[in-house]
Amino acid sequence: MSGNKHPKGGPVAELSDERLEQLKSTFASIDTDGDGYISETELKRHFPGLPAEALGAMSEAADSDQDGRYSLEEFIRTVS
Repeated sequence: MSGNKHPKGGPVAELSDERLEQLKSTFASIDTDGDGYISETELKRHFPGLPAEALGAMSEAADSDQDGRYSLEEFIRTVS
């Protein structure tokens, strides 16, 4: 395999290794407690100027399982 694409299906499959690493790094910087999820609190802390309406819209778009937090997969699907 060339290393440029990922064999899994979904949004990850269409990302280059470099882009995937960038997204993982961004995710990790927002996930300050390191639990593998971005909480609403972490999102607000990382984007303090983001209006509540924007956070709500993000929740609807990104939190596909509606558990109140964002997994790496949900994050990648939303921002890529």
